[in-house]
Amino acid sequence: MPEVREYAAADYDVVVVGAGHAGCEAALASARMGNHTLLITISLEMLAFMPCNPSVGGPAKGIVVREIDALGGEMGHNIDKTYIQMRMLNTGKGPAVRALRAQADKAAYHRSMKATIEAEPNLDLRQGLVERLLVEDGVCVGVVAATGAQYRAKSVVLTAGTSSRGKIIIGELMYSSGPNNSLPSIKLSESLEDNGFKLRRFKTGTPPRVVGNSIDFSKTEEQPGDTTPHHFSFMTPDSMYLKDQLSCWMTYTNGTTHDIIRQNLDRAPMFSGVIKGVGPRYCPSIEDKVVRFADKPRHQLFLEPEGRDTDEYYVGDFSTSMPEEVQLKMLHSVAGLEHAELMRPGYAIEYDIIEPWQLTATLETKVVKNLFTAGQMNGTSGYEEAAGQGLIAGINAGLRAQNKPGFTLKRSDAYIGVMIDDLVTKGTNEPYRLLTSRAEYRLILRHDNADLRLTDMGRQLGLIPDARYAQFTAKKAAIVAEKARLENTRLKPKDVADFLEAHHMPALKDGVLASDFLKRPEVTYADLMTIIPAETPVDRYVAEEVEVQIKYAGYIDKEMQSIAKLKRMEAKKIPANIDYEAISGLATEARQKLTKIQPETLAQASRISGVNPADAAILSVYIEQGKIAKVHA
Repeated sequence: MPEVREYAAADYDVVVVGAGHAGCEAALASARMGNHTLLITISLEMLAFMPCNPSVGGPAKGIVVREIDALGGEMGHNIDKTYIQMRMLNTGKGPAVRALRAQADKAAYHRSMKATIEAEPNLDLRQGLVERLLVEDGVCVGVVAATGAQYRAKSVVLTAGTSSRGKIIIGELMYSSGPNNSLPSIKLSESLEDNGFKLRRFKTGTPPRVVGNSIDFSKTEEQPGDTTPHHFSFMTPDSMYLKDQLSCWMTYTNGTTHDIIRQNLDRAPMFSGVIKGVGPRYCPSIEDKVVRFADKPRHQLFLEPEGRDTDEYYVGDFSTSMPEEVQLKMLHSVAGLEHAELMRPGYAIEYDIIEPWQLTATLETKVVKNLFTAGQMNGTSGYEEAAGQGLIAGINAGLRAQNKPGFTLKRSDAYIGVMIDDLVTKGTNEPYRLLTSRAEYRLILRHDNADLRLTDMGRQLGLIPDARYAQFTAKKAAIVAEKARLENTRLKPKDVADFLEAHHMPALKDGVLASDFLKRPEVTYADLMTIIPAETPVDRYVAEEVEVQIKYAGYIDKEMQSIAKLKRMEAKKIPANIDYEAISGLATEARQKLTKIQPETLAQASRISGVNPADAAILSVYIEQGKIAKVHA
């Protein structure tokens, strides 16, 4: 094979490698901040593609999408244009765990995002296979494509996803491939190793797809979308809410399904030793579920349409890498799928990740300067987690190109901040998935208030245009005004007598502030408006925020006190390259972990597994007394 000669193709401020959900957000953020940006990807047909479940959102993940939108990212806006079903989850629970989920039209989502990227003035889109980093004196200055083309840049973002030395596995069949039979990226992983990065293998998988016309929906349970308007983007008006939504359908595995799986475990790559990579704990294959939860008589499955212009259905929660003929037997044992026709078999895919403790909170690598990574190559699972990281990596790559300080989100700012802190502080031994339980301040990090938390930050970064910011400030002012009205309006006993009687509640003896009356569990903001209506109608999103802030004020105040304490710890910076061996009193494990992670603040150090409160206290004393001065020569 003739040698490929390298040649200079173009110079950029920022180069983003990979156009999955992370790469799209990274490239758009960089370009919108005024940087001449290149987005280069293996296949333009895979741009913003959904190789697994064609959906966006869900618990914790839906809040991440709102956070992306609040900062000026694209995912929320794009799914609002291309969904086929929208549902708010956990509506019977508190506001901290409510989350929006949308079923996407897979093809439309890809087309819409591609059109957005093509229309961005500062952004060039190119198809190409990046094989090597250009690194000079420990600084990444560009990338080299398989054609020999060099793209030099002030900073580079890698978002190679599951294509990194990807290997697809279906039963006994194994072949090198990226997701959905796309071209794998082999040499880029080798380049990372050559530059000193530690990689490891993870695994994920997808379920079979079946022909919709071959499903007997009469044997399944319909899951329709919501009639009440919901949106991921704060800029999407209720008038755009889709009324003609497509339903999803629910069915279950059974004893026969489980018997088929057990009888073929010797052919299951998950159990035969063929698969070496670590799979996702919170999204296991169906064969893994049957083995791990042997006492369960059935497992829930969802039949989800992949779009309006296709008859392809996704069999949710049925991920498998069994041989194709076994997959068919498994499917045909399920109610409603007795005669299902297979369109695509399920498969497992193994791929490389960068050990995420090699990153800083800006997602810049500690190994090579001016190189940022994001998405599944950082060890996460899910489109939303990838997009959130991509946005932060793109912002920071753009800031670095402009010689400006980096941007980080704290755990108390956003779920995105929780995720990045978890990754860079603790690393991960399995594909990382965001859960509400990972956030200690989840009552603060709600679906409804993502804009209040983050839009000012997005504005400072140059990602929030004037018209949007004007709308945001008007909303903030309306919330303040309505809260003030309720906190200064006193209800007389006679004002609420009819309401209390109708709800079988005791009458008031004295007057009460409207805000205090709203704090009663039985009282809603809508109820209150029948008693003291506003002079002009209050926007429903303003009303929602007012109600949550007033009803949960006590709990919110407690979390804000905890956040204030955390910020004091975050303010205690730890100098770089500390020789932790020189600090007496630290436990051996703490020394090892601190040396490996190199935390930037006392708060981050305290969250490292193996660093106990006594170790954190010793560090705190050394920092306050200025004793941490000895560094490696």
